Amino acid sequence: MNGCMGTDKPLVSILMAVYEPRMDWLREQLESLEAQTYPNLRLYIRDDCSPTVPFGEVESLVRECIWSFPYEMRRNENNLGSNLTFERLTQEAEGAYFAYCDQDDIWLPKKVAVLQEQLEDSGALLACSDMYIIDRDGKRVADSITKIRRRHRFHSGSGLAEGLLISNFVTGCTMLVQSSAAKAAVPFCPYMVHDHYIALCCASAGAVISLPSPLIQYRVHGRNQTELMAGVTDKNSYERVRIDQPLKKFQWLSERFPYKEELAQAIQIRTMWMEARKRNWNGGKDKRFIWKYRGFSPPSTLFEVIMRWLPEPAFRLAIWLSRKNVI
Repeated sequence: MNGCMGTDKPLVSILMAVYEPRMDWLREQLESLEAQTYPNLRLYIRDDCSPTVPFGEVESLVRECIWSFPYEMRRNENNLGSNLTFERLTQEAEGAYFAYCDQDDIWLPKKVAVLQEQLEDSGALLACSDMYIIDRDGKRVADSITKIRRRHRFHSGSGLAEGLLISNFVTGCTMLVQSSAAKAAVPFCPYMVHDHYIALCCASAGAVISLPSPLIQYRVHGRNQTELMAGVTDKNSYERVRIDQPLKKFQWLSERFPYKEELAQAIQIRTMWMEARKRNWNGGKDKRFIWKYRGFSPPSTLFEVIMRWLPEPAFRLAIWLSRKNVI
């Protein structure tokens, strides 16, 4: 750990998971953390057992880029994946607030300060923001996530948990969370991305705030974990990623979610809906039930009712068009 600074502002800990980082992108991210105007920061980094990027190179770069606030670095003994890596970071970090950080974005200088002020003033458990979109070369291609994901809608306030059971509007690299709320979310659901699960927990326990102003530059490079239709290439992979995994998610939530009693009915009916979607995908006659609850996810309902019967080449074209935000 390097040196620290004195301030009366509450500690904000930045939690960064690293895996096979491209070093020039990691440098830009680290330099943007160093440029934050918020005066009381600490950085926790965990390398998820990168096979080709030496841990010493990452350590050296962090040492070069981060000098005005403390940091700690660890390396997983085995590859755990991003969810478990962020879970470990959440367990070991200290501070009043946690800011979750990817390895290839660029934070605007006032990002942490703006979000911390929002949480302090509102008493909300989580605050997130919009983001500028940049490409592999750092060129800005959109001034909002809603320009490349046309179904993305931000929400603020209380009572948002039921909507978050299926659709997420919180992007992890933009969020600041009260640390007590983040720690209460451990263990993370293995069938949800960490930001979605933390957002669901915070919305179940209190308020969530979305800021319309972009506070980071989000790099889209084709390998993002949350890319549209990530992991889907054909009908079999669609069933595995878009039907089986969400079904397992609801089964997990019904047993282990810390707020399962408050959301029991909502979880149960969505579990039944996911079971009907699976039967329909395999030739069952559940369209009427699926259509009745289409409000849970209109895009998925329409897609599966229509696209299930397409020949495989046409289905693959539909997946490509979905990634391009055309359908």
